Amino acid sequence: MRFTLNGQSVSLDVVGTRRLLDVLREDLQLTGTKEGCGEGECGACSVLIDGQVVDSCLVAAGQVEGREVTTVEGLADGTRLTALQQAFIEHGAAQCGICTPGMLLAAHALLQQSKRLDADDVREGLAGNLCRCTGYTKIIDAVLACAK
Repeated sequence: MRFTLNGQSVSLDVVGTRRLLDVLREDLQLTGTKEGCGEGECGACSVLIDGQVVDSCLVAAGQVEGREVTTVEGLADGTRLTALQQAFIEHGAAQCGICTPGMLLAAHALLQQSKRLDADDVREGLAGNLCRCTGYTKIIDAVLACAK
C-alpha cells in the first residue's frame, strides 16, 4: 500500500485489514498516536486523513491507500513546534499526555476550518476527544489563544 504520511510518500507491505493505529505505532514507529479505548470513543488515536479527524483504531490500513495521513508528529516542522503545540505547553493543556495528540489534531483541524472561534465552537470541535486530567478549560484556552 502507498499513501502520504506527514508529507512524505510511504510504501508498505502490510495486511490491509490491520488497524491503522497498529501500523503507525508498530510498523512506522510513530508512537505519538495513542491507544485509549480501542473502540473509537476516546479520540486518543485521532489522526487526520485528508484533513478530516478520524479514530485510527477504527480504520483499516487499506483504507488509506492513496490518501494523506497526518499524525501528531507531522504537525511540527522538525523540532520547531506549531503555535498550537506551544499554546498547549504555555496553558498547561497537556498533563498525562494520552489525549494530547488527538486533542492537538482535532484542534488543528478546527483552526484550519475557522479562525473565528469561541469556547462553544472549541468544545464542539473537540467533542470526540476525552480528557480525564485537565477538565478541558486549559485545552480550550490554548485553542482560543491560537484562534486570535
